[in-house]
Amino acid sequence: MALVGLFNIDKNYDIKQLLKGVDFQLNEGERVAIVGQNGCGKSTLLKILSGEVEADEGTRVVNKSVIIDSLDQNPKFKRGLNVRDAIEHELTDLKEAKDRYEELSLLISEDFENKKLLEEHAKVTNYLDHHNAWNLDDKIERVLQEFKLKEYEYRDVTMLSGGEQRRVALASLILKKPDILLLDEPTNHLDVYMVEFLEEILLKEKFTLLIISHDRHFINSIVTRIVEVENMNIVSYEGGYDNYLILKEQRMQSLAKTHDTLVKFLKKEEEWLSRGVKARLTRNQGRKARVFELRDKAQKDPTLIRKMQIELEREKKSFNRDGEKGMSRKKMLFDIENLHYTIAGKELIQGFTTRILQRDRIAIVGHNGSGKSTLLKLLLGRLEPTKGRIDQGDFAVGYFDQHREMLDENKNILDTFCPDGGDIVDVHGRNMHVFAYLKSFLFPEEYMLKKIGMLSGGEKNRVAIALLLTRKVDCLILDEPTNDLDIQTINILEEKLINFPGALLFVSHDRYFVDKIATKLIVFKGRGEVEESYQNYSEYLEIEKNINDLYEIEKEVKTVTTKPKEQKEKIRTKLSYKDQRDLERLPDLIEALENKIEEINACLYDPTCYEEKGLVNVADELKKVEAQYEEMSERYLEVLEMEEELHVD
Repeated sequence: MALVGLFNIDKNYDIKQLLKGVDFQLNEGERVAIVGQNGCGKSTLLKILSGEVEADEGTRVVNKSVIIDSLDQNPKFKRGLNVRDAIEHELTDLKEAKDRYEELSLLISEDFENKKLLEEHAKVTNYLDHHNAWNLDDKIERVLQEFKLKEYEYRDVTMLSGGEQRRVALASLILKKPDILLLDEPTNHLDVYMVEFLEEILLKEKFTLLIISHDRHFINSIVTRIVEVENMNIVSYEGGYDNYLILKEQRMQSLAKTHDTLVKFLKKEEEWLSRGVKARLTRNQGRKARVFELRDKAQKDPTLIRKMQIELEREKKSFNRDGEKGMSRKKMLFDIENLHYTIAGKELIQGFTTRILQRDRIAIVGHNGSGKSTLLKLLLGRLEPTKGRIDQGDFAVGYFDQHREMLDENKNILDTFCPDGGDIVDVHGRNMHVFAYLKSFLFPEEYMLKKIGMLSGGEKNRVAIALLLTRKVDCLILDEPTNDLDIQTINILEEKLINFPGALLFVSHDRYFVDKIATKLIVFKGRGEVEESYQNYSEYLEIEKNINDLYEIEKEVKTVTTKPKEQKEKIRTKLSYKDQRDLERLPDLIEALENKIEEINACLYDPTCYEEKGLVNVADELKKVEAQYEEMSERYLEVLEMEEELHVD
């Protein structure tokens, strides 16, 4: 059922036409991502749909009962509210409905034949069901924890940073659960763990969603459809990011050969995605199977848990032996020994030792505020270590930061790249016309005389990165380079960085970007702990989840084995957070797997389908999905039994 529709929409800004003849519908339960180059009209389309901006021509149709809410880029809060109050203030309607439900339940118990009371009770019940608002206090507590707002819980919300205020606003929105949720770059200012929590909530609560995002992993995890804005109109692609790549490539190949460059990028992206995901899926399924097996064996032999924890930790840090053999042939850039750094009594880095070599591509990852950007500044010499040393070889460094300090806002683009006149730039020893070079970063020729100060944030980032890649440096240090960039530009940046001949160190929360670029991770785990890993980042995070699951099992086993036998029935008074989460989310996941199994079986009976995909590939896929289905079904039965035991008690 369509909740909102746009028909034949036109929109101009000044003399530039952004949208022309656009038709778009958002159906209940859909999760749609809007993609496209910066400045193409993505945010305008979102604002027209919300009603914030009026179209010049065309019609917007929306059901009057439908509530549309959106995440402001710069949210405004009433002064005097602390963080918890600010969230609860947005939930007033839900809290009042819950109070009314309790009141009606009491009245009905005294007058159970009153039709008017029964009708209102049913209406309020449906409202609370729709917004899943039965346990708001627990949800508020969890969102404070997951968005790292607990420590600011009683601080005036207007005193927080812009990124922290956006997290408060986002927390309120996902708890309110409007009929349609509009999100413009929701993963900005979120670390990878916060993004995973956001993905979980959006899927579990079955939001109807329209988002703008450059985070390809996030898009691939949650969306059911991608809408691309191009040439003032939109093209719709079913499925997530991986399916978008396939469908987009097919479409491009059917158009003129002028799209050869884009087709090449899409093909590379698709091949990388297919290769990486399939390999990880096989390994991760094996790990998960071992974790599940331990649930039955652990109580008989708790040492198995510790053994597997050690095994996973070793796998997480698995060293690249080829890199070790080639180490002596690579130039040493940074030699870091016993590095410590403390600020305001908080130890960010504690005893970290490593070497950074000539062709290393290192991603620095971890929680917000854990010290990632601090490490970059220590390497650049902008901060001094509290203890330890950083020895640096003789080489040139290029630095990109969020403030784009290398750019002069009063200069135009041409003067920025050719300060001594002319129109030629040197790119790693190759002379190129400045327009040809900037065209590869999607700048049209008419931008050459545009002043830097007149560009958007994303355009400034493109200029800064393009400029940095013309510098003769041995090492690039980048702090969140993908912020404010569209997906097409990120693809271009990835190719440039992969081909960069020197060392690369970068801070990023973009899992997809890290997976493609990095050959090594420096992981900030918090409380000063820093570790290295040669794992793919997505795989590292998956292993980390498996380890956390094992710790939960270990705690459960210790609880049972340390209590006297006669007290065992009293040990568990409620489901653990993980058990409760599995109880809620597994039915939907099991249903999705059942549908997938039906779909694969249908393909096995269709020669056209299995010949196109390969009979062996289809059979292998069925085997994997059936294994997932068995695991999830067993786990669901397990938590159901736990819940039944609690009710019996």
